[in-house]
Amino acid sequence: MHSVPPKTWAPLRYANVLSQYAVWAAGALVIASVLLISFDVIARKFWGFTSGGADELSSFAFAISTSWALAFATLQRANVRVDVLYQLLPVKVAALLDWLSVVALGVFMVVLTWYAKDVVSASWLQNSTANSTMATPLWIPQGLWFLGLLWMCVVMTLMLARSSYLLVTGDLAALQELCGVRSAQEEAEEEAANGERLIQSERQKAAA
Repeated sequence: MHSVPPKTWAPLRYANVLSQYAVWAAGALVIASVLLISFDVIARKFWGFTSGGADELSSFAFAISTSWALAFATLQRANVRVDVLYQLLPVKVAALLDWLSVVALGVFMVVLTWYAKDVVSASWLQNSTANSTMATPLWIPQGLWFLGLLWMCVVMTLMLARSSYLLVTGDLAALQELCGVRSAQEEAEEEAANGERLIQSERQKAAA
């Protein structure tokens, strides 16, 4: 019997699409911070002035973009796992470890998000501002950072529900595809696909 791809489950499919949009926005935020820092360095070097706040805004951008990229990285199985022994284990044992990894990561994210909520609440109640000339209200960047962590918790909840169902029904291949360690073959196939896309892009440029 062929396994049904786990991301054909509607909630996870929608979560994957939203997470992809989020990671694009996060990447754009990082690029914007790089451009701002570059402008700041050039302006200071050649014109003797600074835009002010580039370091502060870039640190906010890094934290926010990181939290919003977590869900997509997890859905793509890009998170780091130690797999020295994993590849040698029986399929059922490896599947159980895959499920436990989802549980462990989910618990960690819930705890982290809970304390992040306290940080945002404290900044809001105390009207805290950044210790800089911009005096940015801290609840704004912290709130965006917190929302990224909260979205990660939602995605982990969906992954836990789906992986639990797959484990109970014995669909271990789909479970591995959802939350298992990526095999060398999968990584090689992805690199080959990326290389093919690059070649096609170069051919289109040459044809134009």
